[in-house]
Amino acid sequence: MNIIGDLSGVSRCPHCSVAAPQLKQVWVTPNALFIPSNPLVGRLWAAYQCTTCSDVILAKCAISRRPSVGSGFIPAPKVEQLFPYTKSAHADIPEPARTFLQQAYDTLHAPDAAAVMAGSAVDAMLKKHGLSHGSLYSRIDEALAANLLTKGMADWAHEVRLGSNRPRHADAEKPHVSSEEAKQSVDFAEALGNFLFVLTARITRGIEASKTAEPAA
Repeated sequence: MNIIGDLSGVSRCPHCSVAAPQLKQVWVTPNALFIPSNPLVGRLWAAYQCTTCSDVILAKCAISRRPSVGSGFIPAPKVEQLFPYTKSAHADIPEPARTFLQQAYDTLHAPDAAAVMAGSAVDAMLKKHGLSHGSLYSRIDEALAANLLTKGMADWAHEVRLGSNRPRHADAEKPHVSSEEAKQSVDFAEALGNFLFVLTARITRGIEASKTAEPAA
């Protein structure tokens, strides 16, 4: 990624999810801030505005000073991190749920599509736990009865738009999903994946690590 002028090399805007966003530089620190413990390594901060949604991304950049040149800098600072970062579905979420969730992240700029992908991700997650029959919302109730979900998560699920339809009369007058509704749907699918798979995998790895850890002397 190049921070000189406009920011290039970002696959999607983390705010609106548009692909290959145009990010215009609106601010940059005038001077590098050097790390006291290593005077050859410094930081630059820069802000960029997406031309599609007008939201701003902050870039943390590393810059190095050439020892042989004194105060000279390597001309191209390296982007270390973006805030907010572009979301990626966690590797511990099994396929095809992981791909559906990633597509939900990537289509937040198209709320109807994001809600459909979020519903598909939730559907795939429930199927991984043997819940394959009935509507998506009825299977969420089954997951609650089987203690796979907490009451709060089940209640949250019934409040969000998962998929292209949901059992309520308001859909006839309001067939489309708003941006906020889509975000809530994607947030729920992400939380469900973390609850059912990511946290479980982390606990399993933690237990295995504790078994092999050497005791303190």
